Formats: sequence, C-alpha cells, structure tokens
Amino acid sequence: MAQGNVSNATCTNLYDHRDTARVLMPLLYAVVFTVGLLGNGLALHVIRPNRKKMNSTTLYSTHLVVSDILYTLSLPLRIVYYARGFHWDMGEALCRITGLMFYINTYAGVNFMTCLSVDRFITVVLPGRYGRFRKVHNVRYICVAVWLLVLGQTLPLLTMPMTNQELGHITCMEYPNFEKVDNLPVMLIGAVLLGYGIPVVTILTCYSVLCWKLHFAAKQNQLTERSGRNKKAIGVICGVILVFVVCFSPYHINILQYMVRKLRYTPDCAELQVFQVSLHATVCLMNLNSCLDPFIYFFACKGYKRKIMKMMKRQVSMSLSSVIRTSPEGSSKDLDAHKIHLTSPRAQHRT
Repeated sequence: MAQGNVSNATCTNLYDHRDTARVLMPLLYAVVFTVGLLGNGLALHVIRPNRKKMNSTTLYSTHLVVSDILYTLSLPLRIVYYARGFHWDMGEALCRITGLMFYINTYAGVNFMTCLSVDRFITVVLPGRYGRFRKVHNVRYICVAVWLLVLGQTLPLLTMPMTNQELGHITCMEYPNFEKVDNLPVMLIGAVLLGYGIPVVTILTCYSVLCWKLHFAAKQNQLTERSGRNKKAIGVICGVILVFVVCFSPYHINILQYMVRKLRYTPDCAELQVFQVSLHATVCLMNLNSCLDPFIYFFACKGYKRKIMKMMKRQVSMSLSSVIRTSPEGSSKDLDAHKIHLTSPRAQHRT
C-alpha cells in the first residue's frame, strides 16, 4: 500500500470555492445559530420548571438541549471566518477553543440521542429487567459518563495545531491542517466508527424494534389504533431517525471513504480539493441538526408545543393591538371586529 501526504503547498485549488462559500456558508450558519439558539433556549425554558418531576427522558433531553445550545454558541466566530473567505486572524488558542466546542457538543448530542433511543427501548421492550437504568440517580451517572467519554475523544485536538498559512489566508479547523498528523487515516476511521458507527446502529436498532412493537400493539388493540397515538409516536420516531441519518451520515461517510483511499494510495490535488469542498457541504448539513431538534420537540413534547402556540397567539394579539393603536381610522368598532376574529368558533357560536 502506498502511503503519504499531498503537500498543501502544491495544491493551490483547495479553496477555489471561496467566493461562493463566503456568501452561502455565513448565511446558513446564521440561520442555524438563530433558530437553534431560540428553539433550544425555549426547550430548556419548558424543561426547567419541571425539575422536580424529572425522569430519565427529560434528563437526557436536558443534556441534549444544553449540548445543542453550546454548539450554536460556537458558530458566530465560524460565521466571521467564512465571511472573510476562510481567513482566521483571532489566534491559534481561540481557534482550538472554538474547534473543541464544536466537536464536543456535536458528539455529546449524538451520544445523548443514542441514550434517548436506548431509554425508550428499555421503557417499551425491557421495562422489568433493565428498568433500574432509567432511575434518575443512575441516569445522572450515565450523563456524566457521556460527557467524560466525549471529552476523552476530543481533548487530543488541543495538542494539534489547528491554524495554517494558506496562500495569504490563515485557515482554522480545516482538514488540510491535520494532514501532517501521524496515522491520521487510522485515527479518523476509529473516530468515525466510535463517534458515529456505534450510535447510528444503536439508534436504528432501538427505534426499529420500537416501531414494530407500537405497530403490533395498535393491531392488537382496536381502540389504540383508532386513537392514532401509536401512529403519531411512530411518525415522531421516523422523524428522529431521518434527521439523524440525513444530518450526520454524509459527513462521516465522506471522511470514512477518503481515509480508506488514503490507506491504499496517496490522493492527488484534484481528489483532495473535491474532498475539501464536500467537507464544507456536509459540515453545513450536520450543523442543521441543532436547529431541527426543536421541530422534533414541537411534535413530540406537548409542553413545548403548548408554549410555542401560546407565544404565537400572544404575538398576534400584540401585533393587532399595535396596528389598531397606530391606525388613524382605529375605533372601538374596529377593536370589536378584531376581538371577534381572535375568539374561538365555539365562543362565537355561543354568542
């Protein structure tokens, strides 16, 4: 097997997509930051008042929400970096810190999603034998273990240089910056299998069995089937699987296939350039996960949905009141008309 590295100095085409990326990537990251921070912040606001009623599911969900929030907080500096056309002038230390935040919270999120799938699996399939793993004091230890595992996986990044001088630009947290690391392909293949392979197999297995169980239970009980609750639960599960697979699979499969090729031969500049562009695209896709999670909460969590709808109704009411106050033709008659539209059809029928 031929092994070796393509010298970055000889590859001048790695950032030929700079002009396109400096527009599209900051725009996408800004959307992810805004939606992710607001959506997950609201989720945390919904969960916090119920701390006394905390169970295994809400505890895992809380840690997932926190990891998503911390993840989004690492994005503003990346937005600046991409807007400057892959140029980082904020120093090596800050580059390492943002990189560490990015990876810690990415894989913390993956692991807590895995914990949630196992938790649901135990609840439905093995409640008696493994029910002790759902007790809150045990779940707290599991959550601590998850954070320690993720820290163990990502802390070695602090020992690696993350910035590099590239044709008049200083790049940060880009793949070519790591090419000089010894045994990089083996390390990254191991990281993909541990950080993605095991979680995705676990999630798919747990949720597939859950869907089968729910479908079978609905067929056995006609009242359950007519209520549609199991169908809704299956729909939420399919949504979780879809979001996970779509967001995380392209990035990890992309890394895996390129590292396997590196073990076989030395890719040329054209292959490295294609890989570099595809990494930027698949990382953007992976980022979407943190702002798609709140939409899953909306359909899966009644409290979250209720809070959203209450806020929306309040905002509509405030907007209408503002329009009425500022309108020169606003009158009590207009106000009464708006009140009619805001009341429910049942109330209208009673009047």
